[in-house]
Amino acid sequence: MLEWLNEHQTLLTWLSVISLVTFVVSLMALPWLVSLIPADYFQHQERQPAPLKKGHPVIRFLMLCGKNLLGLALLCGGILMLFLPGQGLLTIAVGLLLMDYPGKFSLERRIVGHPSILKGLNWLRSKRHQPPIEL
Repeated sequence: MLEWLNEHQTLLTWLSVISLVTFVVSLMALPWLVSLIPADYFQHQERQPAPLKKGHPVIRFLMLCGKNLLGLALLCGGILMLFLPGQGLLTIAVGLLLMDYPGKFSLERRIVGHPSILKGLNWLRSKRHQPPIEL
């Protein structure tokens, strides 16, 4: 075991650094991102078109790519935080909320409908003086 640790010390160091950076970034970004969710987002039966979809096509494409990349990074970081220190489930939820994929809205509603997820999201929203999410 000690030999394996010596051989992979660089890998373990990088994993520790990535874990720490992901943890700090999620702590800083999650309250802000959760506060951007409209309180009535989940009350509609169908997803309402975002204002982003009405803008210039090039800007829309760039924003869409950036939003999806940020969502993917949060999703990956949240999965890592299930095993490493951090707010894994909340980070996964926010990552899934940011990304675009088929069946997203129904999945979002199921995830946020879980009492512990909803409680955590509303706690983060209260820290930013936002009203709670209504289901």
